[in-house]
Amino acid sequence: MDTGELSELAREAEEIHEVTSEEELTALVGEPASYTREKVRTALHPLDRQWLAHSPLCLIATSDAEGRLDVSPKGDPAGIALVLDDHTLAIPDRPGNRRVDGFRNILRNPHVGLIFLLPGRGDTLRVNGRARIVSRAPFLDRMVVRGNRPRLALLVEIEEVFHHCAKAFLRSRAWEPETWRPDALPARARLAKALDRPDESLEALEEHYGPAYAQRLYGE
Repeated sequence: MDTGELSELAREAEEIHEVTSEEELTALVGEPASYTREKVRTALHPLDRQWLAHSPLCLIATSDAEGRLDVSPKGDPAGIALVLDDHTLAIPDRPGNRRVDGFRNILRNPHVGLIFLLPGRGDTLRVNGRARIVSRAPFLDRMVVRGNRPRLALLVEIEEVFHHCAKAFLRSRAWEPETWRPDALPARARLAKALDRPDESLEALEEHYGPAYAQRLYGE
């Protein structure tokens, strides 16, 4: 970075005003409507159960003891979360890269935030609670997909549950195919070659991330 760029960054930094109090934040954004403030529940409603039965995708936010965050997507056939009762969910762990960043965080800090999505829907279901990692439980037998019985599952005790409006998806137009540009960036194999696996040949990476990749999702 040259001197000119550093000077420009310094000038921009001087123009930044940081919001440092809840009072100032409220003055800027206003108070939530009463129905928004009061919509948070502590147990699943039958409509929440229906949502979970149809949701194939969940984003799981975790934090370590120092507050460093991680958000991990989890996907499965519809009904990715098994509802054990109105206060408890279980989410299977499937074969992956074995980093298990979220699980490591949970061992230090059990608080989790979950967002359950329905493709094509802008609204989402949010669940906050406390999680445990389990390796033995009767319900693991109910989570078999394509012959894969998960070795681990996330057991979530619900503290808050509520539905979130569709504005983010409407603004982003995320579900509108005419806005999709998957080819705007290099293919996954090229990204891996440039960023993660520079010592491997592009040909080998293209084969790894090719059609057979989808056939190995459950460790087949």
